[in-house]
Amino acid sequence: MSMKSTIISQIQQIAAERKLALSHLDDDLPLLETGLDSLSFAILVARLEDLLGIDPFTASDEVYYPTTVGDLIGVYEKYQTTT
Repeated sequence: MSMKSTIISQIQQIAAERKLALSHLDDDLPLLETGLDSLSFAILVARLEDLLGIDPFTASDEVYYPTTVGDLIGVYEKYQTTT
């Protein structure tokens, strides 16, 4: 499964579990418009760390806040290729 499909799948699963309405997820969609709340994003990062063994937000010396779905996926793809 690709990084993108893994992340999208987890977003969809979290939204379903929390009964949140999701927008159509594409790379240009701002994260604030996905339908997830801050707790959902925290759950997403924790699950991705469990699944992938990486958390690019705490492992990196850089401070970076993704603003779109594509940015979020890119952070994980970039970190995965550098570890």
